[in-house]
Amino acid sequence: MRILFTKLLHIGDNLLLTPTLVATKGKFPDSEIWVAVRRGTEGILAGCPEIDRIVTTARPEEGRRTWGDFGKDLSTLAEIATTPFDYAFELGDNNRGRILTTSSRAKIRCANSYERPEGIPLSSSWKKRFTHLVTTGHGPVHQVLRDYNAVRETLVLPENPPPMRFAREAMLSHSLEAAISGPYAVVHAATRWASKSWPPDRWKQVVAALLKKFPQVVISCGPNPREIAEALLLCEGFQGNVVSTEGKLSWSQLASMLGSASLFVGVDTAAMHLAAALQCPSVILFGHPPSYQFRPWKCSHRIVRAKDSMIETERYQLPGEQLMQEISVPMVTEAIESLLAERVSVLS
Repeated sequence: MRILFTKLLHIGDNLLLTPTLVATKGKFPDSEIWVAVRRGTEGILAGCPEIDRIVTTARPEEGRRTWGDFGKDLSTLAEIATTPFDYAFELGDNNRGRILTTSSRAKIRCANSYERPEGIPLSSSWKKRFTHLVTTGHGPVHQVLRDYNAVRETLVLPENPPPMRFAREAMLSHSLEAAISGPYAVVHAATRWASKSWPPDRWKQVVAALLKKFPQVVISCGPNPREIAEALLLCEGFQGNVVSTEGKLSWSQLASMLGSASLFVGVDTAAMHLAAALQCPSVILFGHPPSYQFRPWKCSHRIVRAKDSMIETERYQLPGEQLMQEISVPMVTEAIESLLAERVSVLS
């Protein structure tokens, strides 16, 4: 049996798919699982051995695509169209994924079909091209559950999905191993989304607070020059006790670092989901999107949000930048204290 999953979204979304892939492989160990993702996001799936084949497509943003990307996309489309599939699931809720899924000519082709205000309804032309439309299991649930619910009924999977997956055998050594000794915390403040950003001076105060708990702090960031500069800024003034990854670690190397860390503190990013996959206790600052949908999955954590008591539909109308600005340093340090105290209690 051959199964195709398409999810042409961001890096972290790929990791959120892994519980569904693990459950599918567990139910059908002899199945051949294919996953289609955006080109450049596939690295975070290195720790999911349940995947037999990864195919990629270019980013959809104007100005980022090249003629080379166009040629590769045609090759991906042709490979899927000429490969016999038994099942195909479109989980990215976008037309590019729907094209790949329906081109597979799988016997069973599934896609989410929303009603407003949950999502944009499928057009009648798209509905005709799928054999199964998923209309339940949406609502205010975690994204892992949205993916899982879209697959569970068709493949008759267990009721509850497993944790996210990044196998330890897929981890790689990294350049900071020699510089780190003893317990350490990882801070990931970097994000390209203004609705998730928190002021650098507040992050420095959090780093200072973490150094009272741990001998060292590692600042994680991506390869973007702005992120690297911001990470180096957070290292200044701490006499070498704070070091930066400088955006040089692959996902397999970052997994190795997070797998040995005592604590992760950051914003809603792929690094946050990777920390959760490795069961690293996490404190996460949320502006937008809703934390119920993207909080760490099946991992010990604390969420820090402004206006947390507001009805979510009303809170979502406020700018994410405003919500992040209203998060204070004491709110974050109190969450850290609470989570560390819980961990001590569990281990004692």
